Amino acid sequence: MSRKKVKLQWISNDAARRATFKKRRKGMIKKAAELSTLCGVNACLIVYGDGEQQPEIWPSAHDAAIVLSRLKRLPEMEQIKQMMNQEGFMRQRHAKLQEQVRKQERENGELETMLLLRHGLAGRSMHGVASRSQLANLAWLIERKMCEMRRRIESLRRSSVMPPPEAVKKEVAPASPALEAKEKKAPEAATEELQPQEWLLPFFEHGNGAWLDACFLKN
Repeated sequence: MSRKKVKLQWISNDAARRATFKKRRKGMIKKAAELSTLCGVNACLIVYGDGEQQPEIWPSAHDAAIVLSRLKRLPEMEQIKQMMNQEGFMRQRHAKLQEQVRKQERENGELETMLLLRHGLAGRSMHGVASRSQLANLAWLIERKMCEMRRRIESLRRSSVMPPPEAVKKEVAPASPALEAKEKKAPEAATEELQPQEWLLPFFEHGNGAWLDACFLKN
């Protein structure tokens, strides 16, 4: 059975708050002991409880004083290097959340652009469907796809013209005229498969974004 997620906020009920404090303090002491034992580091824990006369100190007041004295002997820059107060923690958390929001916005924008592309390929009008910025993103996406297609076609042409070194060194018997004609047509057929389809012809005929008016802004 999974543990129920606890909402991190101040507990208004006094009895529940005191019980939670004691349970969490015990857990912190256990984790500090595990950290010291498993990693071989000197650690101490001082917890001030609401309404308590003396704080809870682990492992002891003497050992805690030794650890704190070592900390005070360090240069000031080294002391505050890994320190974090409540304000610093909240700022760090806020920055992470902002980055997550920006990442989600980028993903949503890419999905919206793909939907617009499918909308246009279906022959539908873009009037009232997309804003100017969305159309600009769509233009950038199609230009990028076209560049990738051109590079793929050029790569295939080069590979069909330049045989691999193994084929040059290997001695083979002369092929029949019918076989030579078939091998000659094979690269051309493979290249034709990568040629733009009928719906992409306006993209190649128009440049500098003019295809957008020609293809997607028609009524």
